[in-house]
Amino acid sequence: MDWKSRRITALLASVSIILTCPVLLAQTTPAVSPVPSANPAPTPAYDVATIKPHQGIFQMSGIEYQPDGFAGTVTLSMLVQYAFGLRSVDQVSGASDWAKSDWFDVQAKMSEAGFAEMQKLSHTESTAHRKLMLQAFLADRFKLKAHAETKQVPVYDLTVAKGGPKLKDAATDTSDQLKRGADGKPLPGFLSWVTGKAIAQGYSMKNLAEFLSQPMAGVGRPVMDKTGLTGTYNFTLDWTPPHPGVRLGAESDSASPEDAPSIFTALGDVGLKLQPSTGPLDIIVIDHVERPTPD
Repeated sequence: MDWKSRRITALLASVSIILTCPVLLAQTTPAVSPVPSANPAPTPAYDVATIKPHQGIFQMSGIEYQPDGFAGTVTLSMLVQYAFGLRSVDQVSGASDWAKSDWFDVQAKMSEAGFAEMQKLSHTESTAHRKLMLQAFLADRFKLKAHAETKQVPVYDLTVAKGGPKLKDAATDTSDQLKRGADGKPLPGFLSWVTGKAIAQGYSMKNLAEFLSQPMAGVGRPVMDKTGLTGTYNFTLDWTPPHPGVRLGAESDSASPEDAPSIFTALGDVGLKLQPSTGPLDIIVIDHVERPTPD
């Protein structure tokens, strides 16, 4: 099967970039999709790729997709998360401790021919294709072999509270406080922190559930969007993550409404709530992995 065929079945997920100061999370269309195969395909591959142990002061975690590749500072678990469209690194199982504790500066670029082919793809197709390329990168540089499992685990369902949602429709909100692009239009899909508040702009409930599932949010369980709200919204939460400067992928303790009332209260203020539940979660189980040889 060539890469054009593989891209149709690839996992779809966006990449979040976390800046530690100021904190800004940019998201587009994050998704949790069933994993058809967790064994990385050998092709398509990046033309040039480098990996180096991270040195010095930590500034940013995560990877940023560039037109012809990607770059960033990550752990192996984070790379697996991105490659297979998982909600968080908690869905990566079976790896040695270094997979979450060792940080690497990585960079990869496509060949000119590969980049030209990418330009012909739709956004959905190119996103899927990038996931396949990242899987191939993991197989080549980390010798990754893995398999997928689905488990029933404790989760929170994000639902609408009694009284209904108290959110502004991003499509009709004309506030002067909105962040805008060069074209003057409000920028979608942003969550930022200012003086103890989380300010969301053009944010979907799927975005919110995806963020709350991250360890840095301190909720302690994956969060599933069960609100039934399909639009994008502007809203402010009187809440700051318990570890706002923590790098994406760090561990966090389990939380409950009693242990961490701030997020539950903040969500209630905007007409949302987290309901304890159980649900299926895709897990990538690492069968074999090796430390990469630095370039």
